[in-house]
Formats: sequence, C-alpha cells, structure tokens
Amino acid sequence: MARLKEKYLALKPQLKAQLEIKNEMQIPKLDKIMISVGAGFAMKDNKLMQNIQDTISLIAGQRAMVINARKSVAGFKVREGMPVGVKVTLRGENMYNFLDKLISIALPRVKDFRGVPRNGFDGQGNYNFGLNEQLIFPEVSYDSIMQIHGMNITIVTTTTSDKEGFALLEALGMPFSKGSK
Repeated sequence: MARLKEKYLALKPQLKAQLEIKNEMQIPKLDKIMISVGAGFAMKDNKLMQNIQDTISLIAGQRAMVINARKSVAGFKVREGMPVGVKVTLRGENMYNFLDKLISIALPRVKDFRGVPRNGFDGQGNYNFGLNEQLIFPEVSYDSIMQIHGMNITIVTTTTSDKEGFALLEALGMPFSKGSK
C-alpha cells in the first residue's frame, strides 16, 4: 500500500472529528489527479511533442496521451486534429504515489519555495496549481529534455466545499503558503 494512503487511513478519524461529519462515507478523500501540459508551442514539431509525452509519462508513472485540437482556430494557426497538449489522469495507487512524490521530493526542490498558493480551490473542493518546470522531479534528467515546460496539476476530491478540500490536503501534508485563506 502506498505510504500516503496509509497516512490517509490513519487520519480519517481526525478528519471526521475536525469537520464534524456524522456519516463515515462523507469523509473527504482523493478521487483523481490530472497532470496536463499545454504544448501549443510544439504543434509542428513531432519530436518535441513526443519528448513532452515521454517526460510526463515518466513523472506520472503512467502513459500520458497527446491531446489533439477539436476545432480550427485561425488566429492561433491551429487546425483540427493538430496536437496541442499532453495529459494523464492518475487514480488509485498511482495517484497516491505521485502525490507523495510531489509533496515530499519535488516541491521542496523548487527554488525559493514558500508553499503552494491557498487560492487554487475551485469552489467544489478541487485544487489546481501550476509548476514552471519539469526538472524538479528526480526521474527527469536534464540531458533528455528538449525544452523546459510547465504543467498544471489538478487534485480532485470527493468534497463539495473548499474548506473540506483544504482540510484534507493539509492533513495529507500539502505545503500551503502561510497566508490568509
């Protein structure tokens, strides 16, 4: 079992008391984690798009998929079917392993890191934040990277309020910044 999942199972009674939840099934939990990269800059370069896909697959521990444009946009010189991004959705053990790696290894490697922003919640208990480069993950070697790019990470929870989502992520060890919520 993943280390973070064991921690979550140990924290369930504490979360239940903290959030004053009566039903055991209403205790917030993680549903999925989505990692996405908008790679419009690599539309015409198949090798660069493949490199981005390989890097995200390596980081996530699961094969990432290339996303194609659904419709043409003349202003951006995008045609229907052109590759415009890469994404991967993690669930179960892969999700817990990735979040554990993100919290304990990758985020502390960010230069001048003061915590992830507290205002990334969407009103439904889900949390979004972005990273500026992929090199903070230990699996990625600097020599294999063709271009540095960022990524968006979305953590989806089973809650319906930001307060419960924040309590869950904070209990799991997400390093939030020391500002007002």
